Amino acid sequence: MAKIVTTREVRRFITSCLSSAGGHKVQCEDLADILVAADTRGHYSHGLNRLEMYCDDYTRGTTDRDALPTIEKETAATALVNGNNCLGATVGKFCMNIAIQKCKEAGVGVVTAKNSNHYGIAGYYGLMAKQAGLIGISMTNTSPLQVPTRGKVCTLGTNPISVIAPAQSDDYYALDMATTTVAVGKIEVARRKGEELPAGWGCDSEGIEATKPEAVLNGGGLLPLGGREISGGYKGYGLALMVELFCGILAGATWGPHIRSWQVPDETKVADLGQFFMALDPGVFGPGFEERLQQLMDQHRALDPITGQDGVLVPGDPERTHEKLCEESGGIPYHEAFIRDMGFLAEKMKVEPMMMLD
Repeated sequence: MAKIVTTREVRRFITSCLSSAGGHKVQCEDLADILVAADTRGHYSHGLNRLEMYCDDYTRGTTDRDALPTIEKETAATALVNGNNCLGATVGKFCMNIAIQKCKEAGVGVVTAKNSNHYGIAGYYGLMAKQAGLIGISMTNTSPLQVPTRGKVCTLGTNPISVIAPAQSDDYYALDMATTTVAVGKIEVARRKGEELPAGWGCDSEGIEATKPEAVLNGGGLLPLGGREISGGYKGYGLALMVELFCGILAGATWGPHIRSWQVPDETKVADLGQFFMALDPGVFGPGFEERLQQLMDQHRALDPITGQDGVLVPGDPERTHEKLCEESGGIPYHEAFIRDMGFLAEKMKVEPMMMLD
């Protein structure tokens, strides 16, 4: 049975844990914004599920608790940012704000970041651009978790891509996806719930498709988007390399297999993730962008669905549905096993546990 926690209480818990680990106030608040947004949008793998990892990065000293990002070089439409090893959420918000500002002046703003850390859901940064009436694009490389097609060793991350664009009224297109079939957080959630994995999610240490979460997490890896080669996994692998091109290579950050491990991090090695942010003004191109995008989405939503399904969706619809659920419930629903784990984290960080609604 789901337990409901208000967003205010979730924020309180996040900032309390990070502050207990010594986090800078700005970093704590930035991360709270992004983790709450992730859970509210139904991306539980990237919300509170990740909080202990951020706290551990602080306490181990692999993330700088007091740093803030800086601009190393820039032009009218571009910038290279040094994250200075601070929390990825702070780097991401800093970069997208620069991209938005440059876009308003030049029609496009492109920012890359190096020396960053895990920045949460990629879609959050595109939503920032959407709020300004712009198209927002964001990508990041990550620790190696993906086994390339025909390989059996992890050499690439989940390397997510997000593209978000405004339509009419409050509607919008919102692609936010990993270049693996799923993010590693979904494997962790399945393990927590004691569930087996669908085909195409991951493989064992020999590169053989696996359905046990433990086989994937203990020496195995995630499969590229599409799963095995026969079902198009090589396309997901190609997309993951593309993200690496825009993030690790273009930004001058660490890339691919050289990024520190996720499961067993080297406490002496910083992540040095590379990230990419773009804001694009649709008004400098063809006329009627928002109206035409609305028509495109609505035509697909109006299609007859297959038997057993309520309707054809467009990217962003499931997230909007979950946001509505949270609004109607008065908070975010969490699995009771997850609430138990957050109780353990509260003890570890010596903070008050989350309070649930009656």
